[in-house]
Amino acid sequence: MGWWVINADTLAGGRFVVSALAEVTASLKLLDSADAADPGERAWLEAHLPAYRERVAGDPVTGLMVRIGLGRGWNADFLTPAPDGEAPFEVEVERVRQTAPDDAVAHMEVSMGGPLPAVLRRKDLPERAARIMEWVWRETVLPYWPRRRRILEADIVARTAQLGQRGWAAALDSMRPGMRWLGSGRLQINAHDYPPRDLSGARLFFVPVTPGRMWVSWEEPHRYAIVYPCSGTLTDHQQVPAPLGRLLGHARAGVLVLLDTPKSTTQLVALTGQALGSVGRHLKVLMEAGLIQRRRAGRSVLYYRTPAGQVLIDANGQGFPQ
Repeated sequence: MGWWVINADTLAGGRFVVSALAEVTASLKLLDSADAADPGERAWLEAHLPAYRERVAGDPVTGLMVRIGLGRGWNADFLTPAPDGEAPFEVEVERVRQTAPDDAVAHMEVSMGGPLPAVLRRKDLPERAARIMEWVWRETVLPYWPRRRRILEADIVARTAQLGQRGWAAALDSMRPGMRWLGSGRLQINAHDYPPRDLSGARLFFVPVTPGRMWVSWEEPHRYAIVYPCSGTLTDHQQVPAPLGRLLGHARAGVLVLLDTPKSTTQLVALTGQALGSVGRHLKVLMEAGLIQRRRAGRSVLYYRTPAGQVLIDANGQGFPQ
């Protein structure tokens, strides 16, 4: 398995950050794979995949670079730089553009697992990478960025509350599949057989993204990042079964559906797009009906479904007439 050695100082200094470049990279991965994980991703792909395919059809070199460098193998390091705190997208993408051309080719060969096709052994890979990322940002992420940012920030609030309530081990175990705290200063990153890395003295960042993509990145020896899929989705509204919507009202049913895991009011506002007052009224009614309950986690209040609320969800899923 791949694991990192993280001393107490590095873990104590770990930070959650929002990275527009990581969001763009996750979106680019989704566009390249065209493999949606949920209805929200499918809707987003339907809206933007045709334009992306037209874009790479007119620039096959860039399309091949993305396919190899961000495909299902190891990411090319220059395409996934570790963040250095929060910065505007324009600043982050410039780090990709300023990669030394020979380094970019070397990183691509690692992703390829061998020599690159002749068409990719060239000096302009960093510029091509920056241009396709700028296109993805402008055409497919920026129009949604205010809402996506709210979802990412809400996820960070919930993770911080979980950290305060249950500690780092529980927070890390639940962050992404394949990652768990092993004890003795060891964090399993994934199931791959990679040599362990010692992060003593490094800065560690945890970076949520809304597409269901995840990876790790680093710039030795100073910065490491764990990119993980946040608890929100790209969908504009949660899929609400029609009978449940008729029973409770679509907006209120959507809140109940979202509470499959504990969430704060801030998260629910971000995920539903409803006003804070509306979400608060829905929560009050659902609590009075015994369908949800709440508990405090640090400075946050988290809401979650009760057994009665779960029964209602389960019964709806077992075949109420549409």
